Amino acid sequence: MAHTYLIGEIGQNHNGDIKIAKKLIDILSTPVLDKLFGQKLLPMDAVKLTKRDLKEELSASAMSKPYNNPNSFGKTYGEHREFLELSDEEHFEVYKYAKSKGLDFVETLCAKGCLSIFKYFEPDRLKVASRDLTNVPLLEALAETKVPLILSTGMGGKQELDKALEIIGRHHSEITILHCLSQYPSEYKNINLNTIPFLIENYPEFIIGYSDHSIGIVVPAAAVALGAKVIEKHITLDRKMKGTDQAGSLGPDGIYRMVRDIRNIEKSMGRKAIFADDSVKETRIKLERSIASKRFIKEGEEIKETDLHMLSPGDGFKWIEKEKLIGSKTIVDIPADEIIYENMIAQWI
Repeated sequence: MAHTYLIGEIGQNHNGDIKIAKKLIDILSTPVLDKLFGQKLLPMDAVKLTKRDLKEELSASAMSKPYNNPNSFGKTYGEHREFLELSDEEHFEVYKYAKSKGLDFVETLCAKGCLSIFKYFEPDRLKVASRDLTNVPLLEALAETKVPLILSTGMGGKQELDKALEIIGRHHSEITILHCLSQYPSEYKNINLNTIPFLIENYPEFIIGYSDHSIGIVVPAAAVALGAKVIEKHITLDRKMKGTDQAGSLGPDGIYRMVRDIRNIEKSMGRKAIFADDSVKETRIKLERSIASKRFIKEGEEIKETDLHMLSPGDGFKWIEKEKLIGSKTIVDIPADEIIYENMIAQWI
């Protein structure tokens, strides 16, 4: 199976502190050791931040509304959002740190004003958040950059997706489509992973993946088995940290387990065929059945079917070969409950 592109979404789980973002990058860029088999597995491929332009975020009344809850970083929602925003220069600093660690850098830009980061750097990919799938001005602005785009479908259906693809397609076709459910956290009954093979079948010209908001790691792993080539998952240093996305994100141990499981799924997919793999040869000999003596058979006796049954190991005759033995004479004494081999039978010498 081809390599799965794994994106660790910090979003704004850095809580306005680039030191937190860098610590997460350290975790993402560390190779994963599968302790069972002692294999070093590839880490995540990319880290993603989110950038908002507060002038293009919410209505004035919504921004000035009191925001009093345990996850608030300000008295109003506007103050809360402003606290969580990193400057263009800070995004650039995180970008450089990610690149130094061998990671790609993805940006979710939530407004045309956020394109100001291009004065400092060009992300490897741009992400269109689910809520902006129908934001035509933003789609056009992002597409005009010619940077590969990732579309998240969490709030739209086929009609909205097709329109977005049409708009972006006027500029380029380097597009990844992520199946997504914008329910936080996502209930398993609503996720509908079968959308992934639907997208693969109906949009073969694009890369298809999955952006996950469920609790745990089983759903993204299953998405890979269904053919997703990109997985995006929220990450955090500590799920108990302050912030609305922290509890639904993966902590360091969860990151390790998800990457481990997905990389091992890649190895385990194989090819469309049924066969006995070379790795089972020793086990097959040890455990499979062979034709064995049901009683003591004296040298010179003729073997009858009633003299035979099946025992391990599996290095002798199989039952479908019994006609090779029935009616043959032994050239040695064969004790009861022993495998019958060629060198015990006259016709095989």
